Amino acid sequence: MKRLLIILFALVLITSCTENQRARSFGGTEKIDLPPGQRLINATWKEDDLWYLTDDMPKDYVPHARVFREKSSFGSMEGSIIFYESK
Repeated sequence: MKRLLIILFALVLITSCTENQRARSFGGTEKIDLPPGQRLINATWKEDDLWYLTDDMPKDYVPHARVFREKSSFGSMEGSIIFYESK
């Protein structure tokens, strides 16, 4: 009975996290579509929140997919955020 309660509690915790929190805390991948005409300049974490800086694309700019990766000390549960740019 105790094991069942622990498993249920763990499932509730994992499903109540946002995709952003899961990517940062437990590893995994989050995908973000930037608004059309915006390019990624920088991204950073502030506690559990992801902040990213965008700018208008120059006319000759070719959109890219940019990957923001976590490098952990032990190499386990590393997350990544993929930013998709579009014209």
